[in-house]
Amino acid sequence: MAVVLDLLTKDNRPRHPEKAHRPDQPVQQRKPDWIRVKAPGSPKWAETNRIVRENKLVTVCEEAGCPNIGECWEKKHATFMIMGDTCTRACAFCNVKTGLPEALDREEPENVAKAVEKLGLEHVVITSVDRDDLPDGGAQHFADVIRAIRARSPKTTVEILTPDFLRKPGALEVVVAAKPDVFNHNLETVPSKYLKVRPGARYFHSIRLLQQVKELDPTIFTKSGIMVGLGEERNEVLQLMDDLRSADVDFMTIGQYLQPTKKHHPVIRFVTPDEFKAYETTAYAKGFLLVSATPLTRSSHHAGEDFARLKAARLGTPKG
Repeated sequence: MAVVLDLLTKDNRPRHPEKAHRPDQPVQQRKPDWIRVKAPGSPKWAETNRIVRENKLVTVCEEAGCPNIGECWEKKHATFMIMGDTCTRACAFCNVKTGLPEALDREEPENVAKAVEKLGLEHVVITSVDRDDLPDGGAQHFADVIRAIRARSPKTTVEILTPDFLRKPGALEVVVAAKPDVFNHNLETVPSKYLKVRPGARYFHSIRLLQQVKELDPTIFTKSGIMVGLGEERNEVLQLMDDLRSADVDFMTIGQYLQPTKKHHPVIRFVTPDEFKAYETTAYAKGFLLVSATPLTRSSHHAGEDFARLKAARLGTPKG
């Protein structure tokens, strides 16, 4: 039996205790050439790492094992993960630690704001673990972080990537009232895969969440992303695009699923760059303002540049 250990902390507790007794899944031994990325370690990467550590912050770049961490941190771009490093869900694709989270850090909003100021960010992405243990799912904490960033860096635009706030009435309204510039909530996969890939979530609840953001504040850009390579069919992805457009979602991201460990869902196949380009073309034809569809696309990758393109697209200027 293999046990998935938490190698990001100093203890040897299982990182994914709920997966420890599951049978090992097939692991793709070799990734195709189009998946290769540059290893982190440049001086600018080290500076970003230092600022993150000094402010006792958690980043999804590290926790989720993002392949783009070297590129993004070299540019002093980091996606801050608030409300701790432990998630109350157990999605089959995700490398974030699962278990019972600790209490919220009341100093975290100010610490995140300080880091944003020190990094000189023009655009920042804030995400979180799922906090089903909290009455509001962490909605007020999200709002506090947004307002703390605004107070220190009023010119910085704020993008949030939120959980689904399932069975948390009133939570979404609290977050939207803090007026993030971009509200992102990922569908992750097609509905037929939810039972195995995202069992704690509900597909149409997520669609409705995104729709409600637009109903509450039409000026906020909405965004959602999926992974491919989990066994989905092309026609399922096209239907998902239609579902997102019915909710008036502005921006869609599509990236290749990469298996974190042999206890996670296997990669069923590697989708080719040509297939990603076809998805991009189709998504634009369906009316999205912006589409990012490449093997290494992740929700927060190039988020600052994408926000500028989103604004230009809303104004009707050509996309760059």
